[in-house]
Amino acid sequence: MATVLAPEIPAPGFSFENCQRNAFLAQKGFPAPRATKTGTTIVGIIYADGVILGADTRATEGPVVSDKNCEKIHYLAANMYCCGAGTAADTEMTTQSVASQLELQRLHLGRAIPVATASTILQRTLFRYQGHIGAALVLGGVDRTGPHIYCIYPHGSVDKLPYATMGSGSLAAMAVFEAGWKANMSEEEGKKLVRDAIAAGIFNDLGSGSNVDICVIPTTGPAKYLRTYEEANVKGKKQGNYRYPIGTTAVLRQRVIPLEVESVTVTPTQPMEVEPSSSRR
Repeated sequence: MATVLAPEIPAPGFSFENCQRNAFLAQKGFPAPRATKTGTTIVGIIYADGVILGADTRATEGPVVSDKNCEKIHYLAANMYCCGAGTAADTEMTTQSVASQLELQRLHLGRAIPVATASTILQRTLFRYQGHIGAALVLGGVDRTGPHIYCIYPHGSVDKLPYATMGSGSLAAMAVFEAGWKANMSEEEGKKLVRDAIAAGIFNDLGSGSNVDICVIPTTGPAKYLRTYEEANVKGKKQGNYRYPIGTTAVLRQRVIPLEVESVTVTPTQPMEVEPSSSRR
């Protein structure tokens, strides 16, 4: 009796079966693709009545600024938002997928989903791919246990902090937080501190730039997404007129060579056939 073998089901996750091919191509002189350096400054803090998130709006492709007004604060639920740094497509699709799962859970349970649930889903998703999804996230939100800030790394590890920064401008932003953050800050103090942190990343990191976006998530009331809270890099105006009259620059010497046209020859590129016509218009 013949034995029927069940089809082999591939294991979930990334496949590394092309590693031998890549090594062979490297031996033949074909260089491996280099990782693209990305640039972003994203932050989040806890203040007296909730959470404030902030981000710059510059998207880069290596040394090229591809988008000057990129949206980096993503909606997850009514009580939580998430800032994304890294690969724009990865952060966009990861947050959209998690937002869909959170909405299904909210409809099933009939209540707001805790921020810790979103953090767990995000870190499990990223850990599954071992850092191959380039999404570094700052998750902020409020629930019945209070305000929360989570710092989630691309390989799935997570930190729960009162204030957090991520991205290539994170060191400059963290310096502002370390000097100015305090417990039980007012909303206006928190927004100013977040603005200063994002501005520090914009002016000290070439990968960060353009505008400052802020999202305020209070414990009571709806979230306020302040798109283009401040235009940090305002385009300057010309200080003077750069049109100079003729003769401003002195001519040291001048030589005129007259030219005469002796003959002009016109040669058709290809013969043309014209059919005779009996009528004229």
